[in-house]
Amino acid sequence: MRRAELEPELLDEVRTRLGARPVTGAGYRAGPAEAESTPDDGTLADALRASGRVLGSDALRDLTRAARAELTGAGPLQPLLELPGVTDVLVNGPHEVWVDRGGGLERAGVDLGTPAAVRALAVRLAAVAGQRLDDAAPVVDGMLPDGTRLHAVVEPVAPAGAVVSLRVLRQAAFTLDALAAHRAVPGEWAGLLRSLVAGRANVLVSGGTGTGKTTLLAALLRLVPADERVVTVEEARELAPAHPHVVHLATRRANVEGAGAVSLTDLVRAALRMRPDRLVVGECRGAEVREVLLAMNTGHDGGLATLHANAVEHVPARLEALAALAGMPRDAVAAQAAAAVDVVLHVRRERGHRFVAEVGMAGRHDSGELVVRAAARWDGRAAAPQVTDAPAWARLRERWGPW
Repeated sequence: MRRAELEPELLDEVRTRLGARPVTGAGYRAGPAEAESTPDDGTLADALRASGRVLGSDALRDLTRAARAELTGAGPLQPLLELPGVTDVLVNGPHEVWVDRGGGLERAGVDLGTPAAVRALAVRLAAVAGQRLDDAAPVVDGMLPDGTRLHAVVEPVAPAGAVVSLRVLRQAAFTLDALAAHRAVPGEWAGLLRSLVAGRANVLVSGGTGTGKTTLLAALLRLVPADERVVTVEEARELAPAHPHVVHLATRRANVEGAGAVSLTDLVRAALRMRPDRLVVGECRGAEVREVLLAMNTGHDGGLATLHANAVEHVPARLEALAALAGMPRDAVAAQAAAAVDVVLHVRRERGHRFVAEVGMAGRHDSGELVVRAAARWDGRAAAPQVTDAPAWARLRERWGPW
């Protein structure tokens, strides 16, 4: 549908009939007004009919969709977000819109007009996400009502006027068998992953941005027995595991008065008081790593978390850097992590193919330093993975086998 089909005057009428305050889906607002519920398609259609225009069923459906995109969605970017396989939509300027469908970034044929129009779009998206974006607060990170993650910056941080990044939340969750069928997990490791979940191993999933860490985590959570309580902690909700007993917790930023913030550290502590059988941290990216390691060392077995790292061997340095934010000395991190983390699964993305590339085991060097050794590797193309550290692989099979 073309953007021009929804006239500005008609959109203003719809806004007036729905109410002047911005609609959010998060229940948290930048202003003092109470949060409003997101209007459904029926409400939008009624507002369009009330304008007095003669609309056929097809035109009404298209205009309803356009109105939703403008009021609670991404406006002219919404059709890109709805394309099959799209994971990211990036706006560098009015004539520079890019999409990622899993095979790398490609330019989209979308013209947003002027830098002022891009800034206005960014400000509106921030308002929809319940956030503030202006010269005094030029950076925003939030979530749209449909779960799309929003990150936007405006002048003076972005000289181009505004830069917008949208990450699509895909609710379709793969099973472990489906990942193996798509060559995202070698068949030889499928049994290992099942054994790790069944044996309540503490697992870290490492990898770069967009490598499939969350997808693998959701597949592992599907293997958790139905009588166990899973509590997930995330900065922005992305996990949607197919499990009957899941409690989702998500952080909240401070409002314009600087109050109301709830951090990952706060949520991890809260989650431990909610009787979790499995504590799941969507991504360790700060001081909360201390709470995660302490939890895994105090009877909360079977925990899972993700971490940004380029290889399993880099996980110790990453953990030390994050734990330093919580004031943990290096030797304390080594002692806690070596005792808490059983296995590290590293995921990689090459030429659009996401796959589990390494299986590592945590331990301590003779010098006392934390180390994670790659017991086996896979390049995503070979018929079978390769054992790279026979002693580590033997310990893995001894503790978590047979599979």
